[in-house]
Amino acid sequence: MAHDIGSHAAIPVHLARERMVSSVTPLQAVETVPLAQALGRVVARPLQAGCSVPPADNSAMDGYAVRADDIAQGRAVPIAARIPAGVMPAPLEPGTAARIFTGACIPEGADTVVMQERCRVHDRMLEVDGTVEAGDNIRRAGEDIVNGSEILHAGRCLRPPDLGLAATVGCAALDVVIRPRVAILVTGNELVPPGQPLLPGQIFESNAALLQGLLRTTGADVLPVQRVADSLDATRSALEQAASKADLIVSSGGVSVGEEDHVRAAVEAVGTLDLWKIAVKPGKPVAFGRVGAVPFIGLPGNPVSVFAAYLLFAAPVLRRLQGRTLLFPEPVGHPAGFARSRPIQREEFLRVRLRNGRLEAFPHQGSGVLSSAVWADGLARVPSQTIVAENDRIAYFSFDSLMY
Repeated sequence: MAHDIGSHAAIPVHLARERMVSSVTPLQAVETVPLAQALGRVVARPLQAGCSVPPADNSAMDGYAVRADDIAQGRAVPIAARIPAGVMPAPLEPGTAARIFTGACIPEGADTVVMQERCRVHDRMLEVDGTVEAGDNIRRAGEDIVNGSEILHAGRCLRPPDLGLAATVGCAALDVVIRPRVAILVTGNELVPPGQPLLPGQIFESNAALLQGLLRTTGADVLPVQRVADSLDATRSALEQAASKADLIVSSGGVSVGEEDHVRAAVEAVGTLDLWKIAVKPGKPVAFGRVGAVPFIGLPGNPVSVFAAYLLFAAPVLRRLQGRTLLFPEPVGHPAGFARSRPIQREEFLRVRLRNGRLEAFPHQGSGVLSSAVWADGLARVPSQTIVAENDRIAYFSFDSLMY
């Protein structure tokens, strides 16, 4: 049943985001993928180490394995063995040394590795400059990872170091959440796909390419774009078709109050609309609801509004579907390299870039100026009813933190 929300006031950004993500249930389907294909995927089940890393005490550098007491007071000792990496050495006899290389196992009886730069060898006798202490330059077994410990938790989005960590315990494949399937609906009769002739009164459509890139960056499986005519029937049909295939529906345009804006009405006709109008700039007309059981996010039509609203609202919903533990990043405070003397009623997110520790704002913050998003490297949050003076510390979100 549709909710009568037409007269509701715009709600704050954080409340809108909380309502969206709290109403979404993470996907339960899991697949196993080779480690080489797991980048950017989300861990479905905790990964426990099947071995310690390192598995045995080993040398942190090239040098000589000794007993510290044997070389005290500058005593010379004979070199009795050579230990390359990858072999299990024999015990070290008292009063001797062993040539050893980085990563090689420490022989039983040795308690120290002396770096080769401090060593002098003559007639296979080793002398050491200066003093040494037992334990020097030895990596202890389990120093990095203890056998049986949890090294990757469920809900973690995998980055290159995670893959390396899994490999260090011999893991060749990982259980990950399936990629959410996302349907994109683009509305607007005046829009023409790139590559087609442009007639008077028409403009090239850019939101599809923008959304495809954003969704894939956040880890979605993007379905073919549906371009929807500006009519209620066409919009209803497109929504129902998308709901039959997707785990999430994202649309651009058609969520305002104009006579040719049919998305809101179509969603109310075939599903439910939970919220509309958020106290944010850019991106006030953002709709959220369901088409059947499938979550729906209706973004504005202007490209910058699509970009900002996706980062602030759609990306957290997508992360929730993936079962991620981190849904929205924490900002970092930086001094403003600009001023905003006129406060507004809505929370504002400015396109900025961080240069020499200060935030520079793009001079034209209009919602149709997509070049500002190319120029910028993040968003600066200005709370409602707030002015900004030069050097005021304000919250900054890098695009990387918001997209991935």
